[in-house]
Amino acid sequence: MSSPRVRKIADRIQVIVAEMLERRVKDPRLGFVTVTDVRVTGDTQQATVFYTVLGADGDDEAARAGTAAALESAKGLIRSEVGKQLGMRHVPTLTFVADALPDTARQLDEVLARARAQDEAVAAARGATYAGGEDPYKKPREADDEADDEADDEPGAVADGPSAAEPDTGGDELR
Repeated sequence: MSSPRVRKIADRIQVIVAEMLERRVKDPRLGFVTVTDVRVTGDTQQATVFYTVLGADGDDEAARAGTAAALESAKGLIRSEVGKQLGMRHVPTLTFVADALPDTARQLDEVLARARAQDEAVAAARGATYAGGEDPYKKPREADDEADDEADDEPGAVADGPSAAEPDTGGDELR
């Protein structure tokens, strides 16, 4: 679907098919169907309609099979309505495909849940104590302050300020 015209046709087909399934198709095998996507070829001769069935989990293949059969039997009615509403000379052939996206998303959620559980198990196995105590980082300021305090306690210690060996430059130079 590269051209804007083809995208508009696909969007319109999606709306028409959804309305048809909601209002006009009265097949008891048809479950709660959601039209998720429509892809139309560049020459607008074929349209693939992707759908999901609400409540049909991976273990409920009977509901999916029933819905697929109902869509196949209603394909002609839906295609004729698509042709009427689109007003095209050549109506695209409709192909209904069950969308695999919900199954893929469910599998991905399961994998992420397993990874999260394994991460929590590893974190619990490590223990809750730090390797170097509560605060493993050294604090250099405290060590310097203690050295200064010891120097002040000695008799004849020089107070903080420029030493006699260093000339006072007034701070104009960059160091």
